[in-house]
Amino acid sequence: MRDDQPMGFDEIDDKILLALQEDARITNVDLAERVGLSPPACLRRVAALEKSGAIKKYVTLLDQRILKLPITMIVRISLDLLVSRRIEIFENAVLKIPEIQTCYMTTGDADYYLKIVLPSVESYETFVKNSLSPIEGVASIKSTLALKEVKYTTALPLGRVETPIPDIKNRVTPKYKAVRRKK
Repeated sequence: MRDDQPMGFDEIDDKILLALQEDARITNVDLAERVGLSPPACLRRVAALEKSGAIKKYVTLLDQRILKLPITMIVRISLDLLVSRRIEIFENAVLKIPEIQTCYMTTGDADYYLKIVLPSVESYETFVKNSLSPIEGVASIKSTLALKEVKYTTALPLGRVETPIPDIKNRVTPKYKAVRRKK
């Protein structure tokens, strides 16, 4: 086992986890072949990863645009007091609101960052009035409309599996021609 690996996980576990992150519906036979194990050994490994908590659950990712939820808002929330009771009230409320996809308690200029999906920009006003503003202790709500999703992944960067190191010496650097802008 290498030094950069958590206790109890090895490169085969990493390969299994990477493959399952890519396709959770892969058959055990295909997974076993992909990671170089027999199907029974692979099944035992997956069961051990589930039991350890490394695999929390299996899900299906949905397309929010096709399902008519094209609007993503990033919302910064500040509480009036950062005390246990206010934190508990806010976090319990957030857990019950399905439009909130993620919620992070943060440092910096806001106490929480939320990712919210909605059917329209207009529906956001109603959402704020009916879902966020009534939460006891919410002092400030600042919103940003996401214009485009550049990257979205649920896959964790399990960099423990060997990856090829780029050959920097033989890399061809593209040449760019400077273009002056006309005034």
